[in-house]
Amino acid sequence: MLDHSSKVPITGDPLTDILRGLRLDGVEYGRCEMQEPWGLEFPARTAARFHFIGRKGCWLLQPSGEWVELKAGDAVLLPRGAAHVLASEPGTKASPIQGYEVAELCKNVYCMSNEGCRPGTLLFFGSMYFNLDGLHPLLGMMPDVMRAHELEAYEPGIPHLLEAMAREVTMERVGSGGILARLADVLAATVIRSWVERGCGDSSGWIAAVRDREIGRVLAAIHLEPNRDWTVETLARMMGASRSGFAERFATIVGETPAKYVTQVRMHQARQWLVRDRLKISVVAARLGYESDASFSRAFKRVIGSAPSHFRAEEQAENRQAG
Repeated sequence: MLDHSSKVPITGDPLTDILRGLRLDGVEYGRCEMQEPWGLEFPARTAARFHFIGRKGCWLLQPSGEWVELKAGDAVLLPRGAAHVLASEPGTKASPIQGYEVAELCKNVYCMSNEGCRPGTLLFFGSMYFNLDGLHPLLGMMPDVMRAHELEAYEPGIPHLLEAMAREVTMERVGSGGILARLADVLAATVIRSWVERGCGDSSGWIAAVRDREIGRVLAAIHLEPNRDWTVETLARMMGASRSGFAERFATIVGETPAKYVTQVRMHQARQWLVRDRLKISVVAARLGYESDASFSRAFKRVIGSAPSHFRAEEQAENRQAG
């Protein structure tokens, strides 16, 4: 579900083809020093949340309702931006993160703290967006919380990134905020890549369909060119099967008809163009080959659940209010 302006050649590994353009776009980061007792409440966001513990430790109240201890040097990614709490101890009263005053260190990097003179817990946190639509099957498969330390054995670069972040977060040097933001981008992408390469934690469902030798090639083509006028006949020829044979096998492995899947991918891409790229509805409708804005809007609402104009307005309002 990536935005490619021209046809992209398929390499032969469908999962690689679909994910090779995956990236996280940094939105904003914060450096925070908190004196005990403290608690920070992070509301649900469409953006992913990232936390790095620079000094001392703290506790994370996960979306599941379970508290988990984080030590200095730990980094966690919440890929779907689920609501959660960071606190000095489990059960500590938490205040909304939006209620704190912040000072800008550099572009999109801020600093905040609560009152106190003693060295407290030093945090670095951020919000970032995937260049994939939030309804992409891959994002739905990701766990609520991904911890960097749990992937160190499979990704030798992670300890070095964590060490570099620890140095920067504890040293108030010129440009440290910007360097931390870039390191956070790299670390988050590395965590996701390692998770994907280890099998995405699941060998069934969408991942199994992508890894099917023949169906996977078809899925990769759809995701790489969502604006192409795909038909069942075209996709069947790609797999070298009859129309009926292809449709039956696709539905069995993927769990829905080819036509429905293509429409979903196209509407997810449309949402990206509307929200991320701020394109006009008429432009998006034309890109996807719809004869009118009305027909596009009906298809969009059927898949996404609301009209493109309403959805775009809601997303922009959330971005303005995000903390």
